[in-house]
Amino acid sequence: MSTSSSHPSLWRRVPLAFGAFFNTLSDAAYAARVEKLSLPEAAPVAPVAPAPAPAPVPAAAPVILKEATPDAALQLLALLQREARLIDFTQENLGSHADADIGAAARVVHEGCAKVMREYFTIDAVRQEAEGSRIVLQEGFDSAQVRLTGNVVGSAPFTGTLSHRGWRASSVRLPKLSEQHDAAILAPAEVEL
Repeated sequence: MSTSSSHPSLWRRVPLAFGAFFNTLSDAAYAARVEKLSLPEAAPVAPVAPAPAPAPVPAAAPVILKEATPDAALQLLALLQREARLIDFTQENLGSHADADIGAAARVVHEGCAKVMREYFTIDAVRQEAEGSRIVLQEGFDSAQVRLTGNVVGSAPFTGTLSHRGWRASSVRLPKLSEQHDAAILAPAEVEL
């Protein structure tokens, strides 16, 4: 570090720098003098042409959400209750029951649920390949039909193992409801006389 008498020391320059900084911000005349000191005596600077305005970015189309009425879901729950006693099964505290009893009840629920699925829906696999087979997903694959899992890096084409074929409802045949039907009543209370 130079300590020559013609140059101020570092410790002297620090308060000078702070003082110059704040004086430049607060005093326009002082800032003009600093600007003259800091600019070399060079040719005048040519005016800069304004940059062209950026092209307007089109606004993204608003996402329109479909409003689902609960009636169809409630109707399906009612059908699952009627045929499989699904609500009774899920509302029961199973902690006090033996595993064999739970297994027997699960068999009844399974058979009833399968009956409802067969009667009111046509369900098809999303992918036709066997689970465990290697498949290639080309660029543009439908991400609503195929979910990538594991170490997803880069872009398509992707090669992976089909761990689940997926399901798609190809038709739904729920019964029509009358205007007076209260879909919130999933199973009426029963009173034995």
